Amino acid sequence: MEVLFNPVLISVIILCLLCVFKVNVLFSLMISSIVAGLISKMPMDKIMDLFISGMGQNSETALSYILLGTLAAAMTHTGLAKIIAIKISSFIKDNKYLLIAILVLISIMSQNLIPVHIAFIPILIPPLLPLMNRLKLDRRIISCSLAFGLKAPYIAIPAGFGLIFQGLIADNMTNNGITVLKQDVWKSSWALGFAMFLALLVAIFITYRKPREYKTVETGTPESFSCKTDDACLKFEKEHFITLAGAVITLVVQLLSGSLPLGALCGLIIIFGFRAVSHKHMDFLINEGVGLMGYIAFVMLVCAGYALVLKETGGIEGLINSILPFVEHSKLLAAAAMLFIGLIITIGIGSSFGTIPILAVLFMPLCLKLGFSAPQSIVLLCAASALGDAGSPASDTTLGPTAGLNADGQHNHIKDTCIPTFIHFNTALILAALIAVL
Repeated sequence: MEVLFNPVLISVIILCLLCVFKVNVLFSLMISSIVAGLISKMPMDKIMDLFISGMGQNSETALSYILLGTLAAAMTHTGLAKIIAIKISSFIKDNKYLLIAILVLISIMSQNLIPVHIAFIPILIPPLLPLMNRLKLDRRIISCSLAFGLKAPYIAIPAGFGLIFQGLIADNMTNNGITVLKQDVWKSSWALGFAMFLALLVAIFITYRKPREYKTVETGTPESFSCKTDDACLKFEKEHFITLAGAVITLVVQLLSGSLPLGALCGLIIIFGFRAVSHKHMDFLINEGVGLMGYIAFVMLVCAGYALVLKETGGIEGLINSILPFVEHSKLLAAAAMLFIGLIITIGIGSSFGTIPILAVLFMPLCLKLGFSAPQSIVLLCAASALGDAGSPASDTTLGPTAGLNADGQHNHIKDTCIPTFIHFNTALILAALIAVL
């Protein structure tokens, strides 16, 4: 019965229910934080202090998203994004599957080859919405495609963010009794990525294959930004080269310095300094950048505060300690319990990277006790930490696709992004991990 009153479990269930019933994610996170604290008998002032202090852990991420949103707005209003969209449209013609394949490939490259994460979404997706509308393409396919490209590569491919994720897996397993080399992780975890790929195919060709109607909605743009004709938009002008140079500078500075905010700032300096965008439009673009990515930035801040409150309740350890005694004599039950706990924690925290150290400390001793091999333990830890990242209302894996697909107000974050990605990818990860154990 103790598990039924666990503050983490109750808090995450409340978070999911509030989001499903269309309570704003920011409010849902704050309410769920307070519930977790009160159940664990924390005073209200301590709950709020922890919540606010925890927000600082995601400050760099939040600043990155604001600046990248401004960069995306600049690329849109100089016409560069429209040129890219028109070129893609002319290339794919009426082949919606080719469009899906291109977006999946770009998403994968954003994790492993050019590690910009979700920064490409607000730049590329909004100009493509009219094309998707013409093709009657269900946007849930695109949300699943983008989520797959943002998530599966870091699990399965040892490059970019994948190298970071797999390094965390190897280091935390080694520190907790199971020696694993970083270069060995993908040799086991690739199966999880393959399972997610099969789930993506199910979403594309079975679940959401039927046409879906959307209205084509024009976004508000100052007249001085807009093109008179499509031919004018397709013509590569000086401002387009400058904007493209700004994007390249953003990437180069990020890779050299390891700081995404610094890279985005340098890119914006190029764009405004060389007058790809007139200085009189600077405030407009910054405001639009805040409007485009500011919500995600604030959600990531609040999510970090929520994560700290959950950790301080002691509910994570309590959840594990209350379940594991019942499953420690069965590999299958133990694996299922680990996956369930990982799912609960990651849905709340919204970060698979941040979940790894928590789960490794608690799970690796049990893996040793039950005789799991190193490859089995890798699969379990990878799956348990990644579960919930796709499907969590507070994860950038879901917030990013929604930011792009909802540019015209016709894509619901919970119904059209979180629930589809949760069902397809978490089911695939659970089945693949259990098969690995068996």
